[in-house]
Amino acid sequence: MAQIAFKIITPEKVVYEDTIDALTIDTKDGEITVLPDHMPLVSVLKSGAMQIRKGGDAISMVVLGGFLEVRKGSEVVVLADSAERAEEIDIAKAEEARQRAEDLMRQKVARQDDVEYARVAAALEKELARLRVARRHRAHGGAPSIRTQESSDE
Repeated sequence: MAQIAFKIITPEKVVYEDTIDALTIDTKDGEITVLPDHMPLVSVLKSGAMQIRKGGDAISMVVLGGFLEVRKGSEVVVLADSAERAEEIDIAKAEEARQRAEDLMRQKVARQDDVEYARVAAALEKELARLRVARRHRAHGGAPSIRTQESSDE
């Protein structure tokens, strides 16, 4: 069966690189699923869920902004601002960060500071995306772990 050469890259590292069967990801235009031999495209990513399917496994991750490039020949590259596995997200810490961002937003609305409000709104959106992915992952009993290039080098 045909597969996709897939790679997720953040400014810090290559988060994941392997051949996969399918990728479902949130873009600014909506959720898409990329299968082998998908037509080439470039899309802006929305902070949200990404699901990698390989064999019988479904691997959940959260991607916080970036770009998706589907290349000819079943090659997909995700250039993400940040990406993490669902099982790595500490729900309690993410909930605290969400609460802090909401509190800051209320303060910024009172002061009418548009630039700072936009920064805090973006932070809130990212924390909400992290919480959605982590909670969905735990509600479904967790997904198999994937090995990052960093962890496989140890």
